[in-house]
Amino acid sequence: MLPALLRNSIAGLLLSLLFAGGMWFYVRRVLVPYQRTDAAVHGRPRGNLSDLYPRWLGARELLLRHRDPYSQAITREIQSGYYGRPLDLARASDPKDEEGFAYPVYVVFLLAPAIKLPFAIVQAGFLWILLILTAASVPLWLRAIGYRPHFPTIAILMILTLGSFPVAQGVELQQLSLVVNALIAGCLVLIASGYLWFAGIVLAIATIKPHLALPLVGWLGLWALSNWKERKKLIYAFGLTMIVLVIAGELALPGWIGRFMNAVVAYRQYTRAMSILEVLTTEFVGRILVAIVIIAVVHRCWKVRREASDTVSFALATSLVLAATIVIAPTIAPYNQLLLLPGILLLAGSQSILSSKNLSTRILFIIAAITIFWPWIAALGLTVASFILPASRVQQAWAIPFYTSIAIPLAVLALLFQYAFQILRSGEQTKFASERS
Repeated sequence: MLPALLRNSIAGLLLSLLFAGGMWFYVRRVLVPYQRTDAAVHGRPRGNLSDLYPRWLGARELLLRHRDPYSQAITREIQSGYYGRPLDLARASDPKDEEGFAYPVYVVFLLAPAIKLPFAIVQAGFLWILLILTAASVPLWLRAIGYRPHFPTIAILMILTLGSFPVAQGVELQQLSLVVNALIAGCLVLIASGYLWFAGIVLAIATIKPHLALPLVGWLGLWALSNWKERKKLIYAFGLTMIVLVIAGELALPGWIGRFMNAVVAYRQYTRAMSILEVLTTEFVGRILVAIVIIAVVHRCWKVRREASDTVSFALATSLVLAATIVIAPTIAPYNQLLLLPGILLLAGSQSILSSKNLSTRILFIIAAITIFWPWIAALGLTVASFILPASRVQQAWAIPFYTSIAIPLAVLALLFQYAFQILRSGEQTKFASERS
């Protein structure tokens, strides 16, 4: 469906605007009203519900008042703003997520310019920052994977991205995952352009969300070590920047690493964090499947570790790593799925995948297309229904757009693996210029 949209500029622009508008209307007219009603019925507290708030408050208290952002006192203050009051463990209806400061302490340096501003102003400004960064990430990803479409196609892709549920949720919750997505896209563009020093610096900053960035760090480290003479700048820049961030964090909060690790352990306990594979199976089976995915991705990366950054193989390995990150990470939050974007763009721009006569490839492509487009179609349907039917009736169907959410990363990862096997069988190592239209 996506390739068809991209081929017809006018129809594609109109349909993408329809899908994007339907998604945002669904979030504002159906999902959020349902959440408010459900919270009122069950007595669940609702404050600003901004995922930026715990980080902003922690940064403010550390940098202005030298208080430990990982402390229980700060956690309760965070809850007062995020939920509207501190959580009460005696209330079964209260949320289980304590909203502690479970980030590396050096995230405070990114937020330092905003700590003296009222949070209402910070919140409003950050919304636009997220939208701008996410919109900019689309051409960055296209440049990073070597896909050079015409401007109407870029516009369609930007509209669809901004109108996707991961972005809508990320913007509504003000999630730093959207910032990390833009940082990773920028890092890979810098690598493709040969600016390895700057790429290493940006990659280090992206570790503010370690579970999203570290698998990519591992792959790019392997890639750089495989041609040390030409790529060593990437490792030097990343290593030096990390040293600076860690030392700066230690000066701001001595012993922060131990506190951060304790916060991560606590976070995984009170949120019962599990990967997609663990949710779909069991904890034991899921971990076995996670290990299999890691081995398969590492094997593929090892095969292409010497490839240049302007090859299909490099882009595919990078997309595999990012897609696998979403599958194996101990979280199923849809806003993290924005890291699937390079893989989706790579597949949408690949003539060898689109024209493949291999039955398994075609089946996987259809499955992936259905899972990706279902949220837009369902959200548009509920949006239309919200103007016709009573709100209470429409809100009962709030979960329909999520039916394929957990399957999207698996479908994209499977199709990327299929593409990798196809390249491996054919021995194809073409440059992007000969692969892309």
